[in-house]
Amino acid sequence: MGQALKVCPVILAGGEGTRLWPLSRRHCPKPLIRLFKERSLLQETLSRCAGLPPSAGAGPPVIVCNEAHRFMVAEQAAAMGEDKSLIILEPAGRNTAPALSVAALTQLRQGRDPILLMMPADHFIEDEKAFNQAMETGVALASDGFMVAFGARPAHASADYGYIRRGAELKTTGSPAAFRVAGFREKPAAAQAREYIESGDYLWNSGIFAARASAWMAALEALQPEMRQACERACRNGAEDGVFFRLEAQAFMDCPSDSVDYAVMEKLGETALLQAAVVALDAGWADVGAWDQLWKLGVEDENRNVKVGDVVAEDTANSLLWSEQRLVAAVGCDNLAIIETADAVMVLNRDKSQHVKGLIAALREQERGELERVPQVQRPWGGYEVIEARPGWQVKKLTVNPGRRLSLQLHEQRSEHWVVVKGVATVTRGEEVFDLEVNESAFIPLGVKHRLENKTASPLEVIEVQIGAYLGEDDCVRFGDDFGRS
Repeated sequence: MGQALKVCPVILAGGEGTRLWPLSRRHCPKPLIRLFKERSLLQETLSRCAGLPPSAGAGPPVIVCNEAHRFMVAEQAAAMGEDKSLIILEPAGRNTAPALSVAALTQLRQGRDPILLMMPADHFIEDEKAFNQAMETGVALASDGFMVAFGARPAHASADYGYIRRGAELKTTGSPAAFRVAGFREKPAAAQAREYIESGDYLWNSGIFAARASAWMAALEALQPEMRQACERACRNGAEDGVFFRLEAQAFMDCPSDSVDYAVMEKLGETALLQAAVVALDAGWADVGAWDQLWKLGVEDENRNVKVGDVVAEDTANSLLWSEQRLVAAVGCDNLAIIETADAVMVLNRDKSQHVKGLIAALREQERGELERVPQVQRPWGGYEVIEARPGWQVKKLTVNPGRRLSLQLHEQRSEHWVVVKGVATVTRGEEVFDLEVNESAFIPLGVKHRLENKTASPLEVIEVQIGAYLGEDDCVRFGDDFGRS
């Protein structure tokens, strides 16, 4: 096989991950949350990219995410030393095929034609050495003209995953084994899944792919010309903004929404451009898609309970008990998932984990804010936590990172009181500019321009009391912002 070309990891960090509600929310989706580890799923994926062997020739990753999450993604990437990664901003999710296409186009426009190694940012990998070996094999196949899927060796018969049927084995150097693709199968019924496993011919579809950028775009031109044209317009009319690349919104919204599998991989038999291959991925792969899957990834106690946070359990077995803020106490429970956050508690039978989408639909119909907001909201300058909220008033704790400042703004329907509890605040109020230290306060009248700034090298914490007829985040008129927000 030919020598592997330069590799460009493409990390897909879009989506909402609603099946992991109430931890995952629209304003803080699954790739950005921390589960069993100190780092988020996105950061774990970035770590795997950085750990690819030198023989793979991997360059800086490209991250594709929703525009609304750009600052959280950039901050988490910077914390991993990837502050120069290109972050492509989608105005809305259009599935994996358009995401991979715009990543390919950004490379080709710069005269590069790397092997794109596409991986979602919400996977668990247990054996990184085996993962790297599979990536090397896949990159080599892609450099030889194959479109490559990675098929995880099934740990059990699961109706939660799609399957890839393997065909004739391909000759590769080293391990793991690689095969021609004999077909893709959508999520099967339980009985069909057992048949797949018993046959030994099927692998789980991991959603990880490899292909040369030019080859992917050629396949898209042959099989999905409308998608290619929309992605080209979105990139051609897009705009660079530091590490961000903003796709032109209308062009991207006009793009058909489809997955890599449906759009191209399953249709490769209709074109002579490429052949499909699948590399066996035996690395303890798991897609963190539902609470039952998360229970399987946790460390069990003697009663097969997985406990996170402040948990006490008596006469309880086979359960996931998750505490974010308060004590979770369980007695006489079996096969449950109990998830507690600051503003919501969910209890479900683990066997019904996939049915959370019905609950999400009910919450959306009721316009419940708990579906979208998070108790601790990240902002490019730091973040805030809602301590208490009632009609006409609410209390927040603001944290401003060193060297950062909020936008120069005013509110048309509320006044604010600021009390410094940690650090030193520089306050702009109308024409005044002054400092506040711990236990000092300032009143910001309705309609007055103001700004909060941290000029020090330590975090600033401020208690903010808002009073007014309307307290929504959209009651904000900005006159200047360091982060390009309108």
